[in-house]
Amino acid sequence: MLIIGIAGGSGSGKSTVVKKITKMLPKESVVVIPQDAYYRDNGHLTPEERAKINFDHPSSIEFNLLIRHLEQLKSGQSIEMPIYSYLTCARAKETITVVPKAVVIVEGILILTNPRLRARMDIKVFVDADADDRLMRIIRRDIEERGRSFIQVLDHYEKYVKPMHLLFIEPNKRYADIIVPLGGTNQVAIDILTSRIFRQLTQL
Repeated sequence: MLIIGIAGGSGSGKSTVVKKITKMLPKESVVVIPQDAYYRDNGHLTPEERAKINFDHPSSIEFNLLIRHLEQLKSGQSIEMPIYSYLTCARAKETITVVPKAVVIVEGILILTNPRLRARMDIKVFVDADADDRLMRIIRRDIEERGRSFIQVLDHYEKYVKPMHLLFIEPNKRYADIIVPLGGTNQVAIDILTSRIFRQLTQL
């Protein structure tokens, strides 16, 4: 099994990179584990308390569960991956059954901040993008998918996203084996990354 970590700032184009890679790999050979599924369950909080959750801080992620699930997949066991809702800040009662595949992609803004998680990755990738491009994508996503107003998005970006990016996410670029500039639009970098994945798969 090949475990690939794909990190980068919020709105950097990580999901686009993941989609392009999975399309280029053989069918049924890859599974994606999103970091977002492992946000801590905060459904018990009031709406006012939920609005103050810092989703860009490493403490918001249940890394122990994510690491345990990766170990189970690597040992050939299926896992029950949580389903997390940004609207309720809670995990659903239902889960998603994930079976082991030759390639496991772990994707998320904070995945390179945890040393134990990094140690389990065979390839570490950082998707880079200009701050203004990321902000435009964040505004569009948060309004369309997370029910926030334009002002709420800007306030959240100023209070949480930008300072956490500078403190936790950008510095972890140094752990990456491959950096993909310009996000999901950099087809050359994506091709190089996919070629390396194929090469390492043949060595398993």
